[in-house]
Amino acid sequence: MELFHMVDVIPLLGLPTPPAGKSSYNIPCPCCEDKPKGKHLNINLRKDVFRCPRCGFSGGVLDLYAFYAKIPREKALEELLDRKGKIFRPQQARLPAVEENPLTGVEERHATYTALLQSLTLASDHRENLLSRGLSPEEIHRLGYKTTPVLGFSSLAKRLREKGLYLAGVPGFYKKLSQWTLKIPGRGILIPVRDVQGQIQGLQVRLDNVEKRKFRWLSSNGLEEGCGAKTWVHLAGEPRPLVLLTEGPMKADVIHFLTGQTVLAVAGVNSLSQLKPALEKLQAAGMEKVMTAFDMDYLINPHVRAGQENLAHLLDRCGISYGTYLWDPRYKGLDDYIWGCLCGPK
Repeated sequence: MELFHMVDVIPLLGLPTPPAGKSSYNIPCPCCEDKPKGKHLNINLRKDVFRCPRCGFSGGVLDLYAFYAKIPREKALEELLDRKGKIFRPQQARLPAVEENPLTGVEERHATYTALLQSLTLASDHRENLLSRGLSPEEIHRLGYKTTPVLGFSSLAKRLREKGLYLAGVPGFYKKLSQWTLKIPGRGILIPVRDVQGQIQGLQVRLDNVEKRKFRWLSSNGLEEGCGAKTWVHLAGEPRPLVLLTEGPMKADVIHFLTGQTVLAVAGVNSLSQLKPALEKLQAAGMEKVMTAFDMDYLINPHVRAGQENLAHLLDRCGISYGTYLWDPRYKGLDDYIWGCLCGPK
């Protein structure tokens, strides 16, 4: 099969070209940008992927081409092959020689992240935040939420290594001056993101004191022997015939605890790249229907609504019956609504 790269399709689409020598750069996001000079969509030339951390719009070369060309993704390769003669590959400047590690297996990641969380504590302000969402002290402990460390990153990594745990290929860990260390995006709550088997695939961080991009992945993308995170899907509860689908692992944990329902969470309504494998595993375990429960602003936000439509197409292709939960729009999320009902009217 013909292989195309980001550097091939960017000129065809008329998108801003990368600065000389850069393997990663940002352009305005077509899905969520609300400021003329905003640039949230990251294009990674080395990995041939793109992602907006703000709205979750992401994918590969064919996804980018299909979106801007306004054609179905399955038609993108055929159209690129037709336009092959118009593709000009300029002499590329040498990219920075940063060697990253490939993602290691989920078993190794689970063991490393579990040991990391066990070595950390939960600050009192973070505990109060979680309690205010409706979680009990026992549930907070069971979920494994912890406060991000602020010091001693190299020492933490050294202790994990001494226990025989993998750091290579575990997002968040990288080498600095030949020593393993940990990249933390800032102070916040570490959230374990678990797969269908309950294993920790990755960690999200809910950052303190930020208005935008409050939730970020623990990642060491672009750093020496580092590794980038994927937009993993999180499952709260055991597989059941009916599964709720929402946005955000923390929200899923709260809804599951308050209702007992099984909840699947994507990182964002436009972050669906990891959803299909999770749905297939849940189908094999007996899931028959999905009820979506995204924040109520999807009624007025066209980008969220577009994500909902993409999700509906995916569920149709998987042969999964689905519906949508609606609630009082004074409450943004289903978790807010349920907790509000339990505590009294707003």
